[in-house]
Amino acid sequence: MLSSRLVSLAALFLLIAGRAPAQAVALSGGPLTVIRAGVLIDGASDAPRKDQLLFIRAGRIEKIIAAAGAAIPRDAKVIDLSAATVLPGLIDSHTHIFLWGEDPSKGGYDANILRYGVALRAARATVAVRRALEQGFTALRDVETEGAGYGDVGIKQAIEEGTIPGPRLFVSTRAISTTGGYNLEGYAPELVMPKGVQIVDGPVEARKAAREQLEHGADWIKVYMTHRSWVDRQGNLVSQPTLTVEEVQAIVDETHGWGRKVACHAYNGIGLQRALDGGCDSIEHGLEISDAQIAQMVRQGTWYCPTLAPYYNDWAPADTPEGKRDRARVAVHDVSFVKALRAGVRIVYGTDMGGIPWDQPLAQEFPRMTKLGMSPMDAIKSATSRAAEMLGEKGERGVLAPGARADVIAVAGDPLKDLNELSKVRFVMKNGEIFKSEQAQ
Repeated sequence: MLSSRLVSLAALFLLIAGRAPAQAVALSGGPLTVIRAGVLIDGASDAPRKDQLLFIRAGRIEKIIAAAGAAIPRDAKVIDLSAATVLPGLIDSHTHIFLWGEDPSKGGYDANILRYGVALRAARATVAVRRALEQGFTALRDVETEGAGYGDVGIKQAIEEGTIPGPRLFVSTRAISTTGGYNLEGYAPELVMPKGVQIVDGPVEARKAAREQLEHGADWIKVYMTHRSWVDRQGNLVSQPTLTVEEVQAIVDETHGWGRKVACHAYNGIGLQRALDGGCDSIEHGLEISDAQIAQMVRQGTWYCPTLAPYYNDWAPADTPEGKRDRARVAVHDVSFVKALRAGVRIVYGTDMGGIPWDQPLAQEFPRMTKLGMSPMDAIKSATSRAAEMLGEKGERGVLAPGARADVIAVAGDPLKDLNELSKVRFVMKNGEIFKSEQAQ
């Protein structure tokens, strides 16, 4: 009887302990680093904390405690960021490291494929990932190589083996669209032109393409559910749909079977509806989303990566069809973002860098999101804990908490008062290793 009671008490203790929040994680081996944080934004909480100590060992956060009265072991390496705001490493959920801008004067999009060899593009990609890390983005979801095949897998491997510096990459390799659904276009019909994506027609080809890309290292599959867009006679934005529901369902079914997810480029209309009906995990851009589609996204738990910034740049003249399209895109995009935010759609941070030149700041999306009603803290969460959750890395990245990877950045000012502070990152640590330190002592 006594042993039975002891077993019951032990079981109750384990149950209670399992429900208690973790205060520290025991990490064996390796030197200890302690960061003094003047202000700590942990990526998950609704309010910052002041005067905190982060204990880091073996590339992970061991514990976080208040600095007052705390003892720091003598052999610890101390990084003094007591005059700074400390945050988790940022995550950009929509980039193209193999694009180098699309300046029409330099040949536009087509030049990336027709003029620049893969070796040159790979060299540029190494610069892109370094620039991202320098700006405090310790993880990227890179959604398509734009004709560079599986080059993103190679760049990811080079980063992981320490050959080049860069963020943790979640790669989408070639991406998928249909005949008539992607560049290169407009050349003589007798010429067989290279395409920026893998072209499929029919569910069988669609499933096979997904299998090929997954086999060769894709973390996500990217599909194009719309292609070109224009303004009709009534002034409405119209987008050409690409994959059918049956085609995208085959891709989603195969990808989910591998335990991975599908990102869907979709501007509006039929193509966006097919993306939702086909079970896509994230909508990229989503320029014009109807009320019914927003309700469906909430119901299905679909993520939304709006990429606002690129649509405010490089407008064609207002009296041209392209100019009317450019202005219509922004007009409907702003409305869709506001409606999605108010409805509780899960929004993540994405810039579409690559379409935007890599010499521009990755943090430029933050002020656009807050201008449309998102709070500064929610904007930060969209690039930290929420992005990590979408990537299947909840608790692993995007937070400063016991057990999480030690991806840590710091800025001099208060980003909750001025999000432009996030474009002036002074300190970057990835996996417990300091990459940049302009402020630490």
